[in-house]
Amino acid sequence: MTLKEEFATRNFSIYAQWLGVLSIIFCFALGIANIFTFKLLIIIFSCICIASGFVIIFIEIPLLLRICPTSASFDAALRKITTNYMRAGAYGIMALIQYLSCISKVTSLLVPAIFMTFTAACYALAGLKGQAFVGSKTLGGAGVAQMIV
Repeated sequence: MTLKEEFATRNFSIYAQWLGVLSIIFCFALGIANIFTFKLLIIIFSCICIASGFVIIFIEIPLLLRICPTSASFDAALRKITTNYMRAGAYGIMALIQYLSCISKVTSLLVPAIFMTFTAACYALAGLKGQAFVGSKTLGGAGVAQMIV
């Protein structure tokens, strides 16, 4: 299935997964950019944003769980985030944490928060519409991860 065919399925979990990939990019880029400020609170939230980016990588690209050496407890925690509602909740919590960074000063850390909110909304819509989670094969979904091992 090509990327165009995946988007044509109108499954909100596919849209959410690709929004999650954008969230990864923004978390890393803006987390690193804001870490060089002189406000301690912004530096802390920048580090949290970068850590959220790493968590999102392992949530959205399941192939990496098979390739990268991670702890058993980390793998077990990520394997619990399998349904659309659990993913929406995880993204909602990460977005809320980034929104809290605006308490000190409004920075570009707001952008990852907004993208994580959109991702959570798409996962929630997929859950509400009764759509099963469908992993993108481009990102190492159902078929690719099993072929590696």
